Amino acid sequence: GLTVVFVELGQEARVVGGALSEAIAEGVRKGYMEGYLRKSVVTQPYSARINTRDNTPPVIHYDVVPGDHLRLTVVPKGGGSENMSTLRMLVPADGRQGVVEFVVSCVDEAGANPCPPIIVGVGIGGTVEKATLLAKRALLRPVGQPSPNAEDAALEAELLSRINDLGIGPAGLGGRCTALAVHVETFPCHIASLPVAVNIQCHSARHKEAVL
Repeated sequence: GLTVVFVELGQEARVVGGALSEAIAEGVRKGYMEGYLRKSVVTQPYSARINTRDNTPPVIHYDVVPGDHLRLTVVPKGGGSENMSTLRMLVPADGRQGVVEFVVSCVDEAGANPCPPIIVGVGIGGTVEKATLLAKRALLRPVGQPSPNAEDAALEAELLSRINDLGIGPAGLGGRCTALAVHVETFPCHIASLPVAVNIQCHSARHKEAVL
């Protein structure tokens, strides 16, 4: 998949010897070349689509936090499930029920395409880009670990039940296990908005974290 890297950089830390983004890209390059992993990245996405042959560049998200550490979380994201992900700008009047219906409809329309059983990341609030990033980050939570927020945890439970009631099942062959988990992350938003993003992850949910 396309490599997504979440960087948590302590504000007291100092990176020397070159650009951090370049070092991360080099790590991705070595990992895919030396590990004989499939190279899935192409340039000029709407025309030439030429394979970069080393799976670079990665998508990097930075977050500056207190401390002197550097935390890297690496997530290879497959295209099949990413293609089924979506965003909708609901209106505040849609409320909780509108969120539920939108998320369930996304999974229903995706069907077998994201290779179920899936993990569903849901980002609610913020802005267009914040909601989608929340949904992506939600996929990093251990599978089935409920949100520490009781209201969000209740929403996760309802969504998981509704999604599994769809009967899509593993590989779309039918059954009760369409989703392994639904993880919801929220953020305050504008009084006129209710952004909701759904980021779907196939059952091959791999990620690795290192702290320096």
